[in-house]
Amino acid sequence: MDTRAARAAGSVVLSFALLLPGAVPASADDIRAREYWLEDYGIAEAWKSTRGEGVTVAVIDSGVDGTHPDLVGAVVGGTDASGAGDPGGQRGLGEVQGHGTLVSTLLAGRGHTAAADPDVPRPDGSGAAPTATAGADDDRDDADGDADDPAAPEAETPAPGPLGQYGEGPDGIVGVAPAADLLAISLWIEGPGSGPNPAGIPVDEQVPKAVHWAVDNGADVINMSLGSTSTAWPESWDEAFLYAEQNDVVIIAAAGNRAGGLTQVGAPATIPGVLAVAGLDRAGRASAEASSEGISIAVAAPSENLVGGLPGGLYADWSGTSGAAPLVSGVAALIRSRYPELSAAEVVNRIVDTARDAGEPGFDTLYGYGVLDVAAAVGKDITVPQESRLGSMADWIELYRRSSRTPTAQPAPPSEEPAEVIPAPAPPQAQDPLRPMHDVPALVVLGYGGLALAVVLAGALHVTRVRRRQAALPEDVAGDVERGGSALNERA
Repeated sequence: MDTRAARAAGSVVLSFALLLPGAVPASADDIRAREYWLEDYGIAEAWKSTRGEGVTVAVIDSGVDGTHPDLVGAVVGGTDASGAGDPGGQRGLGEVQGHGTLVSTLLAGRGHTAAADPDVPRPDGSGAAPTATAGADDDRDDADGDADDPAAPEAETPAPGPLGQYGEGPDGIVGVAPAADLLAISLWIEGPGSGPNPAGIPVDEQVPKAVHWAVDNGADVINMSLGSTSTAWPESWDEAFLYAEQNDVVIIAAAGNRAGGLTQVGAPATIPGVLAVAGLDRAGRASAEASSEGISIAVAAPSENLVGGLPGGLYADWSGTSGAAPLVSGVAALIRSRYPELSAAEVVNRIVDTARDAGEPGFDTLYGYGVLDVAAAVGKDITVPQESRLGSMADWIELYRRSSRTPTAQPAPPSEEPAEVIPAPAPPQAQDPLRPMHDVPALVVLGYGGLALAVVLAGALHVTRVRRRQAALPEDVAGDVERGGSALNERA
């Protein structure tokens, strides 16, 4: 834990990094089949006992579209921490406005035809668990990107930006915890296409405000698909994360992605007690692009070949630890629903202790304690320690923040020899390999991106061939597409 110690200087800047590799969009009728993680990682098995009923998860992100067909009824409250957004946190802000909706559908999507389809799990627990279609990923496509199925319509020219319009799927997306409630908390995600927060509130103030609000409004779990170019975090964050710890709230954060230039895990995934999630490719190996590396990684979850919902009832393929984090947050919701007596630390330990070992034997910096096993995390009969294996924010503050301040000298008693003064050791400084590139640490929403942006966002969308539909993108999304496309072209 000592290598986590660092004090961030200056303000933190939010932004996204996007990549548009050669992915082919999901057709309108196979959205559900592309959710391979439902079966492969034991989520469908875990649904036999719980779907997250009675648990509230806060999504601290760019805003969540609660009107998306797969999120209707899921968002029960929210706020805007940026001063520039919708008071309920349901309007997309900043560089990629649909990011929070993508994250939320993976976490707690309801699937918008659940009431009519007996094979789709419903929030009330009725209905059978869906079965993911084997091989329903990009590997089924030929070299030129056209579907191998001769009956499938031909893909068209790429959209002018990272957000592709797939149209409304008949089944939609079912999240890991489809019965959990969501709190939408919007931040201003700054980037080349969005500029600075018009309200003038810096991110180092937005983040603690968001965490505080989540705790005060009943969050059992907080998802932060955000990352930083620095392992350090502003001291202004200390009290908020301590507040969450003291109020028994699980915090889960994305680890970041190499393809966006973040080779080392950054804050908030380096904060003690926060469960940091690394990324896996479709085969279950550590992702070469949509993940990073670090000693604070706890578990690894799918971060490639993901599909998620966008504002306006749309869908997109995407990759990044932004998507891996909400999968684990959904698991935390399942555990808190089935075992309400467990503390936040015990929930974290249950996820960690049931992870399947991968990579080097035991803990390593790519997989942490191992690969996420949802069926075991929710259903296995085990006893876990009461103290979090990921450390304590209270202990870290006591050791590093207070010991770094010069104590007031006390006069020695006149009848005694003056005692030797041994200065308190300076807190160890975590090394940021990207530090020379940045004047201040930059907070980002972690993305699968390879562009030369100053920061990296964890949910890059890759949509190069999309089928256009007559219906236009919503105005706010269309504007985001134009901005994102021009920013990408400039930096490609």
